[in-house]
Amino acid sequence: MVLASLRARWAGFLGAFVAIALGVALVAAMGVGLAASLDPPVRAPVRFAGSPVVVAGQDTLTVAVQRGPEVRRVTKRLAHPHPVDKELLRELRLLGHTRTDGRASGVVGGETAGVDAVGVDAVGVDAPVASVRAVVAASGTGARVLTGADRRLVDPATERDAEALVAVNSFLGTAGGVAAFVSAFVTASTFAFVVALRRREFGLLRAAGASRGQVRRWVLGEALVVGAVASAVGCAGGAWAAPVLAGVLVDVGVAPAWFTVAEGFSGSTWAWWPYQLAFWTGLAVALAGSWSAARRAGRVSPVAALRDASLDVGVMPPARRVVGAGLLVGGGGWLLWTLWAAPAELMKRKFYVVEGMVLATAVAALVPLAVRYVDRVAVGLQGAARGLQGAARGLQSAARGPQGAARVGCARGSRGRRARTLVRLARANMAGAVRRTSAVAAPVLVTVALAGCLLGSAATVGRAEAVEARARTAADLVVTGDRLKPVAGGVPGAVVAASAATAVYVREDGGTALVRSEARAVSDPRAFAAVTRLPVVAGDVRRLDDRSIVVNEEWERRRVGEWVDVRLGDGRPARLRIVAVLARGTGDNGAYVTSRNVPVAPFDRMDVTLRPGADRAAVVAALRVATGGEVRSAGEWLAAEYPGVRGQTRLGLLMLLGICLAYTAISLVSTQLMSAGVRGPELRSLRLVGASPGQIRVVVGVEAGLAVGVGAVLGLLVTVVGLGG
Repeated sequence: MVLASLRARWAGFLGAFVAIALGVALVAAMGVGLAASLDPPVRAPVRFAGSPVVVAGQDTLTVAVQRGPEVRRVTKRLAHPHPVDKELLRELRLLGHTRTDGRASGVVGGETAGVDAVGVDAVGVDAPVASVRAVVAASGTGARVLTGADRRLVDPATERDAEALVAVNSFLGTAGGVAAFVSAFVTASTFAFVVALRRREFGLLRAAGASRGQVRRWVLGEALVVGAVASAVGCAGGAWAAPVLAGVLVDVGVAPAWFTVAEGFSGSTWAWWPYQLAFWTGLAVALAGSWSAARRAGRVSPVAALRDASLDVGVMPPARRVVGAGLLVGGGGWLLWTLWAAPAELMKRKFYVVEGMVLATAVAALVPLAVRYVDRVAVGLQGAARGLQGAARGLQSAARGPQGAARVGCARGSRGRRARTLVRLARANMAGAVRRTSAVAAPVLVTVALAGCLLGSAATVGRAEAVEARARTAADLVVTGDRLKPVAGGVPGAVVAASAATAVYVREDGGTALVRSEARAVSDPRAFAAVTRLPVVAGDVRRLDDRSIVVNEEWERRRVGEWVDVRLGDGRPARLRIVAVLARGTGDNGAYVTSRNVPVAPFDRMDVTLRPGADRAAVVAALRVATGGEVRSAGEWLAAEYPGVRGQTRLGLLMLLGICLAYTAISLVSTQLMSAGVRGPELRSLRLVGASPGQIRVVVGVEAGLAVGVGAVLGLLVTVVGLGG
């Protein structure tokens, strides 16, 4: 019976089938990408490929924290890994040839000529592993001994690749979540509309003796078959799409150049989990989407068989009202609570993606309520338009004279009456078929809302970061580079403040958490205060010295004069006094310490302010020679560092928008296909009363346009609320 029903009504289930198949394909492809990023191929070492053993300095900070009755060890990556100890390096040179940058730099049993041991981050040793481990253990420095593929950990590209894989994980996780959400939404809407169109059929079945349970099992059986077949097709599509997706991520620079995924269904057992997850997710989405529709189908009474099935009644049951209102209140309350308690969370992707989904679902559940008022709004707009047209005709009549005005008035009056009649008929159809209108408006609403919330939030965050950075910068010139040379004696005609990127680690939440805070180490606090406009809310940045620190309002301990125990960027403990507190920001209002607290941090930026009467060109030339870095104006540096929405982020969001648009097209086409058979008698009646095929197409088009307009307006309202925070 289920198979016969599917064969007879394949057009009605086509939209759900395509939606599930596309969703499963996307989830499978992104799952394969996630699996590849979580378990990347082992890359061969490059820097020390010729050394069997590599000794590297410690690169992590491990502290014990008290969490309830348990004492746990928390590990954070150091901003500045330790160099290899000088004494340890001498001992290693006694074991065999040593290399510091991939080339042999020593002789057995002797010192290395021309190599300074200070600042060596890693050394390759041509010696037995056991001997190297024994020497390192005896040194007590905590250095790492790396062999085999682990030698790649000291390659410069390893950290960059790790950061790129984090970006891949973030993008694929977000895209997979959006795809699953939109797929579930479209599937649920499609099944609900299918049940609404089959009320007469279900009523006749009930009248013929079918129980509620039998009707429910019938609908769920259809969903099970559709979901299983669509999920299988989607898994096959995901196997094809995964390598394509990986190639796109590499081409746009999101993933490293070596990133690949297993093609087809080949690969290890680990690579199979995305297909299993995608298949069962698709099946669960189909059953969950049809569950509510199946319950509603089981409640159809036999009396419904005697009533016109195209008449919409009970389109807003109490459960739907409660769910829609609950999600709306919950989403709005979450927004207000976050705005009051932790406003910085509003600017994180995790928040604005989920918030947009919650608000869009809430408003979509309440769409039938909005549709009922569209007719009233349309009447008002049509009346206003009629008044404006009348005024325009009056002015034209005065210009044409009495006879010309009469001819034009008759012709336009006839066309105007026909147009008003068609529009009125479309409005009546839309108001009378609330379910059909809602089925068209809901996916448009979700697409507009997600596009507005995602793109708008990303643009808002990028713009806020740019504005904040511009407000903090008082410099005329900015010098950047990986390892800038310090300016000895300064530059004539300029105030130069050098700084380096670093981090500090502090215990918070009663000592149960170790928090890493990005920081900058400044060489001259007074010069730095002269070239910046930091948002100080308490204290004075100029009082910063080697025994003090500048923090922001996000720190747990943030009172001026208070002492705070921290770990510096190289892991050393320090007790520093707070001399200034900065306002919360978009993420760059971090901590500030002096360069002497982090001597291993290389200068990577110099802010420069020109003195009155200074020659700008001469200062620029002197800075290039003295520092060896790139000298740009502050405006050029800000434009490069804070471009608003970065290209990779914009591309990722546009891909998400493409997913939403694809689902919207699927939903709209499937709705028209499903309603075409039901609307046959209605459209034939219009033909009998004299409507031409063109006029019928106009009615259907106007009706669809009004429904799309309702969805777009509601989506814009969701966007306004989401971006309002």
